[in-house]
Amino acid sequence: MENKKTILDIHNFSVSFEQYGSGFKKTTLPVIHNLDITVHQGEMVAIVGSSGSGKSLLAHGILGIQPYNATLGGEIIYNGEVLTEERKKALRGSEIVLVPQGTSYLDPLMKVGPQVLKGKNDKKLKERLDKIFKGYNLRDNVYNLYPFELSGGMNRRIMVSTAMMAQPKLVVADEPTPGLHMEMAKKVMSHFRELADNGAGVLVITHDLEQAIEVADRIVVFYAGTTLEDADVKDFEKEETLRHPYTKALWRAMPKNGFKFIDGIQPYVKAMPEGCVFGPRCPHFTEECKCAIPYKNVKDGRVRCIKAEEN
Repeated sequence: MENKKTILDIHNFSVSFEQYGSGFKKTTLPVIHNLDITVHQGEMVAIVGSSGSGKSLLAHGILGIQPYNATLGGEIIYNGEVLTEERKKALRGSEIVLVPQGTSYLDPLMKVGPQVLKGKNDKKLKERLDKIFKGYNLRDNVYNLYPFELSGGMNRRIMVSTAMMAQPKLVVADEPTPGLHMEMAKKVMSHFRELADNGAGVLVITHDLEQAIEVADRIVVFYAGTTLEDADVKDFEKEETLRHPYTKALWRAMPKNGFKFIDGIQPYVKAMPEGCVFGPRCPHFTEECKCAIPYKNVKDGRVRCIKAEEN
């Protein structure tokens, strides 16, 4: 993607929350830290990681819909300029489109068709929406139904339809396929691929590595609130071309690679290990891994591991 324009460039991004304990003692919880991501024009980047790794908070931070008590750090560059809170508000829903994880983002008091069309009474737009609905197996009468009259899976397809109707420069999809059967989930992911092929930058957040490998250009691996690896999708053809021990563990855990799991769990924000966040579960961990771990270039990718060349 060297010749492609950079749509989204995130440097050293962080999200923290203030929490009060006994005696009104205030503590700061760094939920996301040292996070770096780049998305180019016409590129589809998939962020993968287990629940609690901070994936959804990243999406909310990009769109400016983070919780009121969240503090953001680092820098988000969109289309060459700093993405301030004012710009987020101005571009949200037009140039930058979010497909949220929860169906609660739909207005329960407004019929879904007019919601997707944003109240516009345009015959050509209506015909385009009808075509999209048909592609998602949504009946003709769905247009005039309210969200509470639809199933969770149908509402999720409605939200994806919103992105398909727009002509965004950046699409952020937060777990867009849960609740959909496999055939429909693949169709939804193929439509995000189509948006990228038409020139948009697409950032898809998912826990399904296999699904991501089928359609994405690059895979960014999250763990305990930070990025551990950024790899071309071709690197996932075999374990040897991957860089980080956690990414290799994810590869071995895929059904086609034997469903092999590693012991341990992702650390909680209040109990982060010193140095490498994956250290307690890593077979290559040594005392030198307790230092600050830089995010460096290795074999045409990026990795947060001081022993990446050796593994």
